[in-house]
Amino acid sequence: MEQTDYILDRRSIRKFTSQKIHTELITKVLTAAMYAPSAVNTQPWHFVVIDRKPIFRQIMEVHPYAQMLQTASHAIVVCGNETLQHGDGYWVVDCRAATQNLLLAAHALGLGTCWEHPFYSS
Repeated sequence: MEQTDYILDRRSIRKFTSQKIHTELITKVLTAAMYAPSAVNTQPWHFVVIDRKPIFRQIMEVHPYAQMLQTASHAIVVCGNETLQHGDGYWVVDCRAATQNLLLAAHALGLGTCWEHPFYSS
């Protein structure tokens, strides 16, 4: 596959198999996310890997668009850290770049993903 095909062929997947994802693949996806550009290389993100159905159910109760977790084996929550960002609002853009790297790496590794819109909690 051409290098740009991974960008052009990526699609959102909302129904998943029951197959567990190996830890090595999760690590590769997270590494790609951490290599994303960020303003002044502040890397204002944290990644939370979830693989427990009870937690998926709790997320689906509060996030109206997370129903695809019913069939997912894993979820990666990208959290922005305002204290690490370069300036006001930069964490949003930086985390979106990290998320894009994560999605493309997962696709290149043969994994299906779906980016859910940010959920803000105060």
